[in-house]
Amino acid sequence: MGQMKIKVLNENYTMEEGATFLELANKVQDKYNATIALAKYAGKLQELNKKIPGEGEVSFITLNEEDGRRAYRRSVTMLMQRSLYHVNKDLHVTIMFAFNHGFYCEAQEDFEFTKEFLDKVDADMRQTVAEDLKIEKETMKTDEAMKMFEALGMKNKGNLFRYRSSSSVNVYKLGRYLDYYYGYMLPSTGYLTAFELVPFEKGFLLRFPKEDANKVADFNPSMKLFNVLHEAEDWGKILGVGNIGEMNNAISSGRMQQLILVQEALMEKKIGQIAEQIVAGGKKFVMIAGPSSSGKTSFSYRLSVQLTSLGMKPHPIGIDNYYCDRQFCPKDENGNYDFECLEAIDVEKFNEDMQALIRGETVDMPTFNFKTGKREYRGNYLTMGPGDVLVIEGIHGLNDKLSYSIDAKDKFKIYISALTQLNVDEHNNLSATDGRLLRRICRDNRTRATSAKDTIAMWDSVRRGENKYIFPFQESADVMFNSSFVYELAVIKPYVQPLLFQITPEDPEYVEAKRLLKFLDYILPVPSEDINHNSLFREFIGGSCFNV
Repeated sequence: MGQMKIKVLNENYTMEEGATFLELANKVQDKYNATIALAKYAGKLQELNKKIPGEGEVSFITLNEEDGRRAYRRSVTMLMQRSLYHVNKDLHVTIMFAFNHGFYCEAQEDFEFTKEFLDKVDADMRQTVAEDLKIEKETMKTDEAMKMFEALGMKNKGNLFRYRSSSSVNVYKLGRYLDYYYGYMLPSTGYLTAFELVPFEKGFLLRFPKEDANKVADFNPSMKLFNVLHEAEDWGKILGVGNIGEMNNAISSGRMQQLILVQEALMEKKIGQIAEQIVAGGKKFVMIAGPSSSGKTSFSYRLSVQLTSLGMKPHPIGIDNYYCDRQFCPKDENGNYDFECLEAIDVEKFNEDMQALIRGETVDMPTFNFKTGKREYRGNYLTMGPGDVLVIEGIHGLNDKLSYSIDAKDKFKIYISALTQLNVDEHNNLSATDGRLLRRICRDNRTRATSAKDTIAMWDSVRRGENKYIFPFQESADVMFNSSFVYELAVIKPYVQPLLFQITPEDPEYVEAKRLLKFLDYILPVPSEDINHNSLFREFIGGSCFNV
């Protein structure tokens, strides 16, 4: 057997032909500050159990990086499902949604998850971790996989494969337990040392680490967020679409037009109820905040329409118009403009204008020119009357430091985010963050001519800003609103696919683009003609009747 030269971190290593990435990882682990989880070779992620194809350069992904964390969560999920089967083989547990650095799970049957039961599952999981059992990938014929999973009571997996064009599918094997997972896995159970099972509501939480891969994240559940996520699941049941397979069924059977109409009606009803709360409370300032691409701008317009129907005179105001001129914008640790921080906003000018409006004065409202990087005044004068209400939206809307001069009794706070009610199947959740990223890729390309490559490149910075400036304030909201549409991945697919295909293997963003393209492959496309022009989703694909 011959040898091959492999470069890692600018150092050369000699490996035997047929060696795995895991063997190489063991040689270089001491050069990384966290456990190696995956390899990157020729622009693609590789599982550690895979053989190195040939000479070249290899880099490694650790458990402290997002791709490594995703692999960890998948692997622990498979470990849990296997142990659940060992403890009660007649029980079928579904991953409902991501919550509080974990997955919220419920049984398909009527079942109470006591601490005693979960302790048994936990003990079985930890025994398997101690055995360091190998997680193996196997290739099956798609038809055979469909029949096997349906026989095991996993009908959603079988349904998912119905729409797969490939004749084969990769499944994972842990001992004698077989399952399907979307994405890469860790090489063995010995890596899975940090997890926790906690009884919660009607089910339980499978909890994971956050930054420190060796420690489960602190347990601080937001019940407002949990209730909104559970409401999304209820909407999915109303629509008959809770996972990708069921959505594909709706598309192929011609039910999408009706589904779109019902979802828009549900959303309009919810916005109307929020407007009634605002009017009943006599609020003068509606503060709307949420993470990137949650539909804040369109929501503010839709809410304004509902407030108008109740006799109010709303005025939508974007906090972005109070950005400091670009030359005065703070920079982050990398020397890039930090548009996410509160200091990027002219807080003093914002409060000065708000107080002038409260006093009944006429104010020339600013407009920020994103091309020139300067705040402009175009004669957009505003005077507040007795029935007027300001609908203010921006990422810092819930932070009282932004609106420090406004009395709390005059403010109504709304947190908005796109919290998808779709999952891939019973054991694979669909990230709400991925949905927002696709929205942003589509919108920024349409409105700012930003490439998908550049949007992906800045996404980590955007996420850090959300974690720092938005999520800590979400529980202070009077209302949480879910702007996700069950149909949106099917509609956005034809818009965003060509943009992702523009990213080449030489680009650092290629791995992320391929990951997004892979899960879009599961979804049948839907044309956008049946979507209302006042839909929040029009903010991202175009054709909105609002100025977004």
